[in-house]
Amino acid sequence: MLRLALVPLTLLLSNATMAQSLPSVIGARAVMTTWSDPLEALGTLRAEESVTLSATVTDIIAEINFRDGEQVEEGQLLIRLKDAEEQAQLRASQALREERLNASNRASQLQDRNLAARADVEDSRSRLRQADADIQAIEAQLANYQIKAPFSGRVGFRNISIGALVTPGMELVTLDKLDIMQLDFGVPEVFLGRLSPGLMLNTTTAAYPDEVFSGEIATIGTRVDPVTRSVSVRAELENSDGRLRPGMLMKVIVQQRVRDTIVIPEAAIEPSGDRHFVMLIEQTDDTTRLARREVAIGERRNGEVEILEGLAPDDLIVVHGLQLARDGQEARLIGIVDDETGIRALLEADR
Repeated sequence: MLRLALVPLTLLLSNATMAQSLPSVIGARAVMTTWSDPLEALGTLRAEESVTLSATVTDIIAEINFRDGEQVEEGQLLIRLKDAEEQAQLRASQALREERLNASNRASQLQDRNLAARADVEDSRSRLRQADADIQAIEAQLANYQIKAPFSGRVGFRNISIGALVTPGMELVTLDKLDIMQLDFGVPEVFLGRLSPGLMLNTTTAAYPDEVFSGEIATIGTRVDPVTRSVSVRAELENSDGRLRPGMLMKVIVQQRVRDTIVIPEAAIEPSGDRHFVMLIEQTDDTTRLARREVAIGERRNGEVEILEGLAPDDLIVVHGLQLARDGQEARLIGIVDDETGIRALLEADR
């Protein structure tokens, strides 16, 4: 009876010793993800539409209808200059037109009764057309006294006051359309063949260091600078919240050769000369066994590496414990890293 009791105890001790002798490894899944080759550059933001409004006549400001930084609509009256003299000329011309219209109508009625010559009728109509032309000319002059927004946008600082005398060309206020921002940057000509309109890019700025702004290439310049050997590129970025401003310096990362590829942690790669290997974890109901497999790698980026050949999505590979791992050997799988659980957390939980 004593001998029968010792047999299973010996087996248990033997199994425990064997489990402790197995190399401990941590695994990671090969994932299929979108990958691209980044091209970095520096660019400057500009508004989609930008203008500095100025006067075309000399006169005194009579009315200002905006505040600093206000959003204005297309056609909104921003500044009106004193136009009393021009308004008086317009009223005089309108009165003259009414007089000539009445004269033309009387001449037409007399001709209908054969009491007036046809030449008199034509003369009266000609004078009426002249009066119409005079009114249009005065109205065109009056438009110069009203400075309106040519498009919807945001005005800058107001550095003028009512009663100030303005002259032609004098800068009165800036107006920028900020809903869409244009980003201009240069790219070396060797990358010209990789660029095309519609290519996506990400940008960052020191003003918002923790945020990434996305956009796409809109236009590629038609000429290469013979001095810098670069081509100008213009991209468009959404700016509905108005945080981006003209003149900002932006760091640009163009996403070239966008593709779906298999990616694994770079720590899983075992280099051997010009060849690269990974340790595959093969699991069955009873055992966890390691298998060395050669892979072809592509780009490396931020601790990850692109796998061109040798792995399939969801393959389980060793990312920690490679020093003791051998091809064909059984192993003890501590856990699998993911977005929420790292190697350190798995090691601490295994203590």
